[in-house]
Amino acid sequence: MAEVTAALVKDLREKSGAGMMDCKKALQENQGDVDAAMDWLRTKGLSKAAKKAGRAAAEGLVAGLVSGHGKRGVLIELNAETDFVARNDKFQAAARKIAATALEHDILETIAEAQTGEGEVIGDMITALIATIGENMRLRRTARLEVADGAVALYLHNVQGEGVARLGVLVALESTGDPAVLKDVGRRIAMHVAGTPTPPLALTSDELDPAVVAKEREIQTQAAMESGKPREIAEKMVEGRIRKWQEEVVLLKQPFVMNPDQTVEQLLAETSKQLGAPVAVKGFVRYELGEGVDKGPDGPDFATEVAQMTGKA
Repeated sequence: MAEVTAALVKDLREKSGAGMMDCKKALQENQGDVDAAMDWLRTKGLSKAAKKAGRAAAEGLVAGLVSGHGKRGVLIELNAETDFVARNDKFQAAARKIAATALEHDILETIAEAQTGEGEVIGDMITALIATIGENMRLRRTARLEVADGAVALYLHNVQGEGVARLGVLVALESTGDPAVLKDVGRRIAMHVAGTPTPPLALTSDELDPAVVAKEREIQTQAAMESGKPREIAEKMVEGRIRKWQEEVVLLKQPFVMNPDQTVEQLLAETSKQLGAPVAVKGFVRYELGEGVDKGPDGPDFATEVAQMTGKA
């Protein structure tokens, strides 16, 4: 048997476009014969799958799952090229398997290397789906929230099947209060995050991205100056506008969609009083299918990014 060297793997990878581990396995299965390994990859559909990898994949599904004890939840986004594939039973089953695996997998960044409950490697499962269905697919991002005391709530909007939708939200509440009440309140806050006209950018003002704040400040300053005000006066006017903007984009300051007379922060205070124990939002995650994906052929590829969740996991 010929030695499977790094050079052989590199050569086969360049010829086939398949992944490095797939090329290594193909060479091992075929005693280092590159031509036979190429045929092996084609038989498995792996070379075909690799050729589709450059095509934009902004459709697909968001899948969510909460653990049986209700203290851990995950969201994942699995992309495909068309919404037709999102209705495919195999694709939906794959999204659910990935969510179930992410629920138990400690390092979400390596989820593609993890095995499902049936022993399938996530990355291999997706590659096989590409070969079977004929569209490019990517596991774009995963997130997990967990609390020691409290509850993690899930809300799926525009549901496409069991546990899969086009938009998903997780909310983690920390409290020693009644878990059933916390789950209900958490779900209502998750529905707020999904349905509010201005999706929240952060939990508190302090957690807003400084670059986003700076950009908004510059926009408001320019708008004030265009009204004829000197820059120093315009900057003072801007402070009030920034505070108002923060109330619009910070979750705790937003009017609660189910009762606009109170903010989300006031809802939490009311719940704390009801339970006789403090209630706080530890974090939230909002995944809307395809958001931020550049669909142009020459645009940046966001499909392999792992989104950062709001709050601590």
